[in-house]
Amino acid sequence: MREYLLTLCVTAAVTYLLTGPVRKFAIAAGAAPPVRARDVHREPTPRLGGIAMFFGLCAGLLVAAQLTNIGKSFTLSDEPRALLSGAGLIWLIGVLDDKWGVDALVKLGGQMIAAGVMVLQGLTILWLPVPGVGNVALTPLQGTLLTVAVVVITINAVNFVDGLDGLAAGMVCIAATAFFMYAYRMWYGYGFEGASPATLFAAVLMGMCLGFLPHNMHPARIFMGDSGSMLIGLVLAAGAVSITGQVDPDLLAENAGSERGAVHMSLPLYMPLMLPLTIIAVPFIDLVLAIVRRTWNGRSPFAADRGHLHHRLLEIGHSHSRAVLIMYFWAALIAFGAVAFSVQSSSLVIVLTIVLLSAVGLVVLLLPRFTPRVPRWAYALVPPRYRRRQRMHSAAQAPAEGEPEDAREPALAGLHGATALGAREESGNSRSVESRR
Repeated sequence: MREYLLTLCVTAAVTYLLTGPVRKFAIAAGAAPPVRARDVHREPTPRLGGIAMFFGLCAGLLVAAQLTNIGKSFTLSDEPRALLSGAGLIWLIGVLDDKWGVDALVKLGGQMIAAGVMVLQGLTILWLPVPGVGNVALTPLQGTLLTVAVVVITINAVNFVDGLDGLAAGMVCIAATAFFMYAYRMWYGYGFEGASPATLFAAVLMGMCLGFLPHNMHPARIFMGDSGSMLIGLVLAAGAVSITGQVDPDLLAENAGSERGAVHMSLPLYMPLMLPLTIIAVPFIDLVLAIVRRTWNGRSPFAADRGHLHHRLLEIGHSHSRAVLIMYFWAALIAFGAVAFSVQSSSLVIVLTIVLLSAVGLVVLLLPRFTPRVPRWAYALVPPRYRRRQRMHSAAQAPAEGEPEDAREPALAGLHGATALGAREESGNSRSVESRR
């Protein structure tokens, strides 16, 4: 675990430290396009944040290659090199798109080529666990097609959800954390060396996102752009493909007691690859809805619009920060719920917890104007806006003793707005009428 933590910290540190210089470079290079009609930010913001994330990926893999235990992933498998090759290609396409713009079909072709490069170097799906059937071996053609499909779908799902400050990086970080927990359990809990590359990919991905998030939280100082969103989407897909293609199903069945038990134990393995895609469930749902919506309206599936889930959250009244937190919540609930269910599927507590949290999430989703009352002892734990509203409410409910009625009107105006203002205008009009009489 210490080696994975070191790799994560190095990746995060390099990404964080390089993001500032990359921002200045992006401004100097003119990679700060004007605000479009579908954008939610108000000022032109530089892109190319994926440059810092890519160098963070390289630094993390370089450090991992020198470590004792994680270094075995580089000697026993070519998957880290395959990931680096595909990541370099997809990152280059993203940089060109952030600066000059690339046609959607050209980007799609580049994504397929990047996935093909990884397949040629051994990063492919060899078998697929099917519930109730067992592990089904795939032919080379089937494995190649399925691997390319998983990579392309994941890249575009992450790219589509990248619409609010900190949204894509946070959601991918949550998915990578859940995936790391499962892969680490497979590697050190059951002794499957084939899960080592996937564990490394998840740790590096967490570092990339955590290092970039401080610069990307609302209000964002820099965007990751396609160079970042497609990159982290590819790394996330590579982890799922790696653990599915390398974990021996016979050894898994031996530990689980039966082949069907092995399939159940590997729940998070086939769920990222088949519907529903739990690790990237929220971005995937957004991707499907966007394609259906645009095709139904007679538009290209790659034509951008303001119909994504995060845009709808803003339209019903949620603030920018609350919309991001709601998306974080659902991503974490689905990803960690799938991992917990794979560990203890017979536990009623897990099912009830997921149901309860889902109910809480629906309540928060349907109450965009709800502001919780914060006790005084928790003031230090909440943002300032909640403390200000609490003080205003207290001032309106408990005026000073002996205070005249007119002196309480400003406080009431701050609490009720138009109601108190209308009362003052009405009283002023009545006094002016009496004076004229």
